[in-house]
Amino acid sequence: MPSRRFPALRAIQLRVPAVPARARLPLVCAAALLLAACAGAPTSRHAGLPRTPGKPMIDPSAGLEEISIQAMSLVGTPYRYGGNTPDSGFDCSGLVRYVVARAADVNLPRTTEAMGARGSALDRSEVASGDLVFFNTTGRANSHVGIYVGQNRFVHAPSTGGTVRLEDMGKPYWASRYNGARRVVAAVNQPLPVQPAGPVPTPVPPAAPPDPVPAVDDDPIAAFANK
Repeated sequence: MPSRRFPALRAIQLRVPAVPARARLPLVCAAALLLAACAGAPTSRHAGLPRTPGKPMIDPSAGLEEISIQAMSLVGTPYRYGGNTPDSGFDCSGLVRYVVARAADVNLPRTTEAMGARGSALDRSEVASGDLVFFNTTGRANSHVGIYVGQNRFVHAPSTGGTVRLEDMGKPYWASRYNGARRVVAAVNQPLPVQPAGPVPTPVPPAAPPDPVPAVDDDPIAAFANK
């Protein structure tokens, strides 16, 4: 036997005991668990939570604010009978026509009387920024027009010798002459009308707008507007 021939080797074997297989198994499992824990990435406790979308806000002036902003930017422009540009000056209908065309790409007629037949009529409580407000300043309905800009105020071109200005509709002069308001530009977030069932009618192209004509609504109101 080798142990008899080499006594020293037998002595070494006796001093270094072999590790049984049952003892090695727990060590291997512990090492595997440690490596798996190190390799895994931490996860957020908020991951995967669904988000509830907010409800859209319905604002009657949405889509019309640009009209009031454009009108406010022209405050201080000189009044001129028949004027329809910032360089030439404005009368009341020329101002409204210019602003609505620039801000909303809507072509309005040149006179206040014709403007008063466009769009949809509004109750006083429904008037929002960008709507048109009409007044009787010469003894006939809708002889003067301005653009409502909120907080009971409107922008208009009042009279010869004046400038485009911001006015308070609560003043007695304007309150007593108020004729009504109209919305000539649809708000972008208003619900669309329900279409009736059946065949879709062939659209009729709009008539060509008439050539611009001099205004007939020069309102001599500067002496009374601040009373």
